[in-house]
Order: sequence, then C-alpha cells, then structure tokens
Amino acid sequence: MIPSTAAAFLTLTAGTAFAHIGCGGQEIGRRNVGGPMLHSRAVTDEASAAVSTDVSTECTAYGYAPVTQIASSFPAIWQTASILSTDSEAQQLFASINATVNSKLPNDVPHGTPTGNWTGVSYSSSDPDCWWTHNKCTTPSSDTGLKADITTVPEPMTWGLGFDDGPNCSHNALYDLLLENNQKATMFYIGSNVMDWPLQAMRAHDEGHEICVHTWSHQYMTALSNEVVFAELYYTQKAIKAVLGVTPLCWRPPYGDVDNRVRMIAAALNLSTIVWSDDTNDWEAGTNGVTQQDVTNNYQSVIDKAGNGTYTTHGPVVLNHELTNYTMSVFVSMFPKIKSAFSYIVPICTAYNITQPYAESNVTCPNFETYISGVTNISTSTTQKDGSSSTNTSYTASGSTSPSASSTGKSDDSSSSGSASSSTAANSASSAKSGALGMYDGLSGMGLILGGVVAGVMLL
Repeated sequence: MIPSTAAAFLTLTAGTAFAHIGCGGQEIGRRNVGGPMLHSRAVTDEASAAVSTDVSTECTAYGYAPVTQIASSFPAIWQTASILSTDSEAQQLFASINATVNSKLPNDVPHGTPTGNWTGVSYSSSDPDCWWTHNKCTTPSSDTGLKADITTVPEPMTWGLGFDDGPNCSHNALYDLLLENNQKATMFYIGSNVMDWPLQAMRAHDEGHEICVHTWSHQYMTALSNEVVFAELYYTQKAIKAVLGVTPLCWRPPYGDVDNRVRMIAAALNLSTIVWSDDTNDWEAGTNGVTQQDVTNNYQSVIDKAGNGTYTTHGPVVLNHELTNYTMSVFVSMFPKIKSAFSYIVPICTAYNITQPYAESNVTCPNFETYISGVTNISTSTTQKDGSSSTNTSYTASGSTSPSASSTGKSDDSSSSGSASSSTAANSASSAKSGALGMYDGLSGMGLILGGVVAGVMLL
C-alpha cells in the first residue's frame, strides 16, 4: 500500500486531456497537459487534501510519486483496460478464468457497445443470460452456480448506503458530513479515479468506509470481451490494493449492466455483485429530461416507503453517486430526512454481517449488531514483532482519536447473496477505522505524473 506520509513525493501538475462520460452524460475531463495552474495549493498528504471544500482548490491536479512509479504496471488512465503484455500473472489467471467461462457459458456473448448502444442487437425474450439491462434480472439460474446479486439489505427499516464513481476530487463536504455523523458507507471506486486521486481514496479507507470495485473506465460491461471485463475488474482491484493496501471482494457494474458471463468473471476474482433496489437518478439530473426536482422526489419516494410499511421486512440498497457536486449536495440536503425516516443507515458489509470485507484477513467490518451499538469503523489489526496483536487508533465522529480493539468475529459469508438473513445470530466484532497497512510491493516501474479527473461538475 502507498502510505499517506510520503509528502515529499507530491508535486502539482496539470493532467492529460482525456475525458470520461459519467453516468448522467456529464463529461469528467482530465486537466490539459501544460495548461495553466488553477490553484497553487500544495497538497502534501491525505490530511491536507481533506481540508478544503472549495471545488477549484480540491480539484487542483497533483502528482503523487508512489502512484506515478507504478503507473506503467496499469492500463492507461480512462482508457478501456486490457491485460498488459508484461503482466504474466494476469495473463495466466485470465487464461484459467476464460476457459471456465467459455466452457460453462458458451452462448453468452457481448451485447451492444461499451457506450450503451444496442441498435440491431438480437436477444431472446427469455433472458437466458440474466441480463440486468434487458429485464433487471438479478438471480442467475441455479445451473450457473452463480449467486444472486445483492439488491436489498436483510435488516428492516435499514438504508443500505453506497456511492458510485469515486473518489471525486471535490468530495470533502460529503465526507465531512459522513464523518461528523459517524456514518459509514460503501464506496464503489473507479480504478482510474483511484490512480488520479489517491489521497482522496485514502481518506475514505482511513475513515472506515467499505471500498468496492466500480471498474477501470466505467463502461457497459456486457459489451466487452472476456479479456476486457477481466482487465477492468482486475486492475481496479490492483489499484485499490496499491493505494489502500486492501483487495476488495465486492463490485458494482456501471449502469447496472451485468449478465452471467460478466458475473462469472467477477466471481472468479472473488467479487460479489451489488446492484440496487432504488435509484435516485441523481446521476441523470440535467439530462434526458430529468430535473433536480425529479431527483428530490425520487429520494422522497424512498423515504415515504419507510413510512408506509414497505421496509418492515428488509431495507433498500439505494443508488447514490459521488459523481458531481450536485449528486453529493443533494444527498447532504436529504440526509436529515433519511435519518429521521429509517432506523439505521449502514454500509453493505455491515448489512450482511460480512466482517471480513477484503481478501486481507486483518481488516474487519462491524457486523450489524456491533454497528448499531455505536462501533461503526472498520478495524485494522497489526501483528507486532513479539507476535501480539494491536490495532491503529481511529478518528471518532468528533474528530478526536481513540484506541480501537481488533475484531474477533469471522465473516458469516464473505460473498453473500441478496438472500441473506437478518443479523440476530451474527458474531460480535469490535471495529474501528483503519490507518495505513504498509507499503504495497507487488508492482513497480516508472510512469508519467498523473493529473486528475475533474468530477466536480457544478450543476446547481
């Protein structure tokens, strides 16, 4: 993992002129190479990156040497991922996965284009591939061996909280709100954004949020070849591991676009598929005739369900975005109503009592019973030279530090499906926010200084 203490390696720079179209069509562009510096703020570490809530300041591009030194071991930022010719480990792993997928799903083929154009696509109305985009299918047939996608949470009157498309350079106001309320969430991170904004990613992890994969370049996954699907997921896992020291076991398909072929590749990488039950359509505001009032109404619709008995046996997984200043601001404005209407608001790992959310066993997520008791932070235990175990201190909601005990709970199901039961029999686990895990040493090489994705498009 790249430690946040490497302040001496930070340099300000203007980024390259690539662009990405976000969920709602907003262009998220990288800064122009050689262009004028918008601000002279010297971001020196994770803490300094978290201070400002001024968008132009937050989104001043910076180079971070620990990331630039490994950049050549990853696909180009914001380009469709493919397996690097020098990455023999990835090549071997993909060959094994690809053989299995082709054997089990010989007729499941790509659909449409990576930008979501299905003109001329012929597909059976029986939905043999359990294609979410076609018919919102989330439960593959039993003969595939695939688990159902997570769409809701098993706890009544509980909001499953997550944000797509981060880390956003201008997310400090949102993350400040979460911190002040001791509120944790599941962050679905784009690999290219993690490489562009590593300090912002560190903040989420160190403040105890769950980190999941949201692909490398945010495209419609069912349109991609097996190799590209693999690369989009694999290198995002690797980027998160490089920057944060943890390997996610969960992912969300951009636009919800997933089928059995994509699910099987993800499952082979130990990734559980999480979609949603309710969409605020915050990502669509200003496009396709969707207004900001529509988004507010969508939030209110979910809130109203809490009052009409819809969530007496389960809770929703709601689609929210860290995409623009607007998508973050509207959540901030609606948060008091959400808190008032729902008994609990929790990250997905907590809702499913997944106490080990990463491949690394020393990081634990509080189960539901522990979380609602007030211990909400993800905990990282470390082993001392004498063999004893300890944990890092954590920030509380007030911003002070306090010691945290390591968790003794085991994961009830590290890759739970959406049919998990309530947490009444869950293991207890004491948890607290993690700090640095240690230097990631699996990747090396020189790379260009990275600029940033200007995700803070002001729509207000």
